[in-house]
Amino acid sequence: MNPLREHLARLSDAEDFLRFFDIAYDPHVVQVNRLHILQRFRQYLRRDDSALAALDDTALRARYRGLLQQAHDDFVHSTAAREKVFKVFQDAQQRSVPLDQLSRTLPSRA
Repeated sequence: MNPLREHLARLSDAEDFLRFFDIAYDPHVVQVNRLHILQRFRQYLRRDDSALAALDDTALRARYRGLLQQAHDDFVHSTAAREKVFKVFQDAQQRSVPLDQLSRTLPSRA
C-alpha cells in the first residue's frame, strides 16, 4: 500500500483529514456535513482512481488535498440535500400536492 494511503487509513474524522492536508475549514460546515464531505471526497477519489495510480507521492498528496478541498467547498456553497451524496437524498423526491387537493382533506366547516 502507498505510504500516503496507509497514513490516511489511520485518520478517523473529517477534521483529521482536513488538518492532515492543512486545509482551512469552516468548523460549522464540517460539524453539519462531516460524513457528506468524506463521502464526496471518496467519490472524487473513485472518479479519478486510474489517474491517481500514475502519480508519485508528492503529486498524489497534492491531488488528494485538492479533492478534499473541493469536497469541503461543495458544502460551503451548498447543502447536503442539494448535493445528494448519500442514497437517502438521491431517492428523496419532492412531491407537490395541488392546493385544491389539500383543501379536500380538511374537515368541513359547519
